[in-house]
Amino acid sequence: MRELTLEAEVRNQLGKHTHSVRRAGKVPGVFYLHGEENIPIAVIEKNLKPLIYTSETHIINLKLNNGNTKNCILRDVQFDPLTDLPIHFDLQGLREDEKITLEVPIIITGGTPIGVREGGVLQQIIYRLKITCLPKHIPEHIEINVENLKINNFVHVSDLKIENVTILENESSSIVGVMPPTVEKEVAPAAAVVEETVEPEVIGKGKKVEEGAEGEAETEKKAETKPAASAKEEKK
Repeated sequence: MRELTLEAEVRNQLGKHTHSVRRAGKVPGVFYLHGEENIPIAVIEKNLKPLIYTSETHIINLKLNNGNTKNCILRDVQFDPLTDLPIHFDLQGLREDEKITLEVPIIITGGTPIGVREGGVLQQIIYRLKITCLPKHIPEHIEINVENLKINNFVHVSDLKIENVTILENESSSIVGVMPPTVEKEVAPAAAVVEETVEPEVIGKGKKVEEGAEGEAETEKKAETKPAASAKEEKK
């Protein structure tokens, strides 16, 4: 485990006065260790960046301006939601004979897996592992080689064996694996819509609806023109 030295000053300005600390280009923070009194501190912002923007876990050799030295790890960082700059940080003290629980980053190695070359997709599910160990056994990171992973092959928590370290994750949890390629279903062509041809209704001369009326008129006309019965017929 690589150690980094961080110089800090004990901070006397607390509460609302922390704004003046930030205006001076420093980030307020706190060092804490159970059984000891918390120590408010301030660190120059640029000196804090190597601890924040990294994929490694480091033990910090904290040097205070009052002459004291503390071993610790970076436990938490708060960022401004608008500027994304650090505005506060927490350092947790270490004791050589006491185990500590922390999260360690996972680094994928081995280049392109076999399954990816066959068309699969590499998917990482877990990026940090929660572990517990003595400070001297804290790993900077955990490496997982995915070179021989085939499609539908995964590395699970139970596959990892780290000496002097206990992993505090569900053993059945998948960390990384190769997913099968996504196959898009072909959309069947829509059945051709057969439109039934409807022939237009042909209406002849003289509408059918008027046929009855015309027939009656024709009968009346014939009756009017019928010759009168002969006298002989009348006598009969």
